[in-house]
Amino acid sequence: MAKKLLYLLTLITLGVTTVFSQNRELVVKENIPLDSIRLSDPFIIADKATNMYYMTGTGGLLWKSKDLKLWTGPYRVAKPDPNSWMGKNPMIWAAELHEYQGKYYYFATFTNRDVKIDTVRGNVLERRACHILVSDKPDGPFVPMADPIYLPANKPTLDATFWIEDKKPYMIYCGEWLLNWNGTVEKIQLKPDLSGTIGEGKVLFRASESPWSKEKQDGKIVPNKVTDGPYVFRTKTGRLGMIWTSWVYSVYTQGVAYSKSGKLDGPWMQESNPITPPDYGHGMLFQTLQGKWLMAVHSHKSINGHYLRVPHLFEVDLSGDKLIVGQPYMP
Repeated sequence: MAKKLLYLLTLITLGVTTVFSQNRELVVKENIPLDSIRLSDPFIIADKATNMYYMTGTGGLLWKSKDLKLWTGPYRVAKPDPNSWMGKNPMIWAAELHEYQGKYYYFATFTNRDVKIDTVRGNVLERRACHILVSDKPDGPFVPMADPIYLPANKPTLDATFWIEDKKPYMIYCGEWLLNWNGTVEKIQLKPDLSGTIGEGKVLFRASESPWSKEKQDGKIVPNKVTDGPYVFRTKTGRLGMIWTSWVYSVYTQGVAYSKSGKLDGPWMQESNPITPPDYGHGMLFQTLQGKWLMAVHSHKSINGHYLRVPHLFEVDLSGDKLIVGQPYMP
């Protein structure tokens, strides 16, 4: 299964490399239905100040909508420093937008494919890390802040998200499974203005702790190695939860865990079963401008060896003690 996952990751990289070019000319289109957009790892922010929805994800581009149904874009909004460790043309994965203390922050994974940091089990690891950019506006441009590095240079990290606990900001992110062969979800405290990190990261849980994610290895069923797309939330009862994505054999799948202590430090208890249909994952939760809770995910379909990833919305219920995923939402 490990070889199969490596093959799948290679196909993903080959299939989407063109979207990462920061020099590619963009053609902005209007009135594009959500299911006509090709986008991995969709993240939507409902901005009350502008009465608009903004959607980003993998590729460093952004879409705008007034109603979640028809979208305008794409716009190039990320402006990383070409003289930094990211290089002149970094790949950008799983970008998120978060409003905090009057500014908008762009959490994303940046990869410099020209810098190799390690070789593990025959796999060459590129310089990849989570980083944060900032803007005064939800549609950018998003530019660097004070610290040039948020996480260790010799440790590939990905899929950063944001959480505040006891009035302190944190970055939640994944440790690359290709390095440790057992992916992690970790936290690290951020500076008050999010311009850098404080201290070291701490592992919250590992891929092997999940009862639902699995693969076959040497004819045996074993836990899957991948952690992907964490997103933290609270139910109406105050219970702290986290959705995250992995694989069930060759099927991209999302599950959920809950913190027994109600804090990021956990311990995190993994639910037994996935919460989304097969081949949907990398989810996040948001409230519409009218206050309705939705989950954004992407569908994950292989066509002739190439992945087709499309954003989708699902209704969710947070009124009880658990996250309940409902029917697809049609704006």
